[in-house]
Amino acid sequence: MRSLYRRQLTMMVSIMLLSFTLLAGAFMLLSYRYIIGETRDSVERNAGYVSSFTSTYYRRYLTLDLQDEFYSSYVASIAMISNSHIIVAGPDGKILYATADGQFYDYKDSVLPESVTSQVLSTGSFNGMTNLGGLYPEKRYLSALPVTNQIGPMTVTQGMVLVAADASNLSEMWTATATIFFFSAVVVFLISVIASTLTSAYQTRPLNEMAEAARKFGQGEFDIRVTGYEDRCDEISDLAEAFNSMANSLEKVESQRAEFIANVSHELKTPMTTIAGFAEGILDGTIPPERERESLEIVVSETRRLSRLVRRMLDLSRLNALAESTVTAQEAFDLTEVMSRVLISLETKITDRQLDVDVQMPEDKLMVWGDPDSITQVCYNLLDNAAKFAAPGTAITVQITKKDGKAHTTIRNLGATIPPDELPLLFERFHKADYSRSMDREGVGLGLYIVKTILGNLKENITVTSEDGVTQFHFTLTLA
Repeated sequence: MRSLYRRQLTMMVSIMLLSFTLLAGAFMLLSYRYIIGETRDSVERNAGYVSSFTSTYYRRYLTLDLQDEFYSSYVASIAMISNSHIIVAGPDGKILYATADGQFYDYKDSVLPESVTSQVLSTGSFNGMTNLGGLYPEKRYLSALPVTNQIGPMTVTQGMVLVAADASNLSEMWTATATIFFFSAVVVFLISVIASTLTSAYQTRPLNEMAEAARKFGQGEFDIRVTGYEDRCDEISDLAEAFNSMANSLEKVESQRAEFIANVSHELKTPMTTIAGFAEGILDGTIPPERERESLEIVVSETRRLSRLVRRMLDLSRLNALAESTVTAQEAFDLTEVMSRVLISLETKITDRQLDVDVQMPEDKLMVWGDPDSITQVCYNLLDNAAKFAAPGTAITVQITKKDGKAHTTIRNLGATIPPDELPLLFERFHKADYSRSMDREGVGLGLYIVKTILGNLKENITVTSEDGVTQFHFTLTLA
């Protein structure tokens, strides 16, 4: 596995090498063009001077005197000043004179290459790098011009002048550039390695800590947190914050799971213990025959309670699966009709409790968005809860109003006041308020949790208040 450090180091080194290569290439190319241009202009200019002077000398003396000190001094001075070699040749390319270190040397029987001679005679000039067919041990930049004079109507080429400049300064420049580039590249490479090491360590340390924390999560240690990166103000701090938030969620889920298992075990253990106790009492004769019917009725009641618990747990599992996989399908329906049907279904229970119902709903249809079956269960659970804990002889109030694009439903009953610290826990799984445990033999503590889950899936809210014996549940639905 390639580490983040190696990847970043490789990337930085590659970028540095590529950058220096491009810069060195561009610098050397520009330097080469500049020096070549300067050398070309210099040798062409000097070649022009010597060619013009030689042409004038031919016109005045009709011949080129090899021993003329004036001519030789002039040519030697230009050669010395320009640090170049000057060659004077005849029109056939035979070298007549050549300068080196300010002196004339007679190159007897030496002839210029045919390619140079022919180009000067045909085009009137020659420019380029050459060693003149081995005349020079190394290549030099050379410029050649013909020596011409006008004789009557004709232009006669009487010879040619060549000026050769030493090109060794180019090699020296390239060597110096390569040396500078090499040492600069080494320094930058070392700096990049150090910088990459520091930045990689700065970046990978929190990642390694998070990986280690994740492994501990897998082993069941949910109290691990990644700390010390709150002040970085970068993506790592955001990641650390998100990681800790995830850890908090996992810890909460694990706590809820443990609580859920404990609650389920408790809720299942109680009726099963009761059923087993009465069944054994009937079988071993501990319970007298005249009390067997009463005992069997308790067994049936506890059995039905187990059935309700399993059914509610299945409903809860279905709701959770729906919330995790898809959004609840919504359609427009009449809320007043749903509430009316629920009231009718609970009429027997309400009558047995000697309760009245105060209904305050619009006479016309009140269309809302949602799942009719789920909202029916919400209304049923809330009304059933109100009827269960309302004081006998009191009234249950059902109120539905419209406000700000929402349908507001309120279900109110009179009974025992729920303590303020109990209110936030009413919608937890298997939670039953202490005051209701003795009177709520049928409940399993999942009704209000299912209500909260359904409305949460629909992105709606539900609240509860309890003051001076008045307990009120209030939820909203979006108007269609």
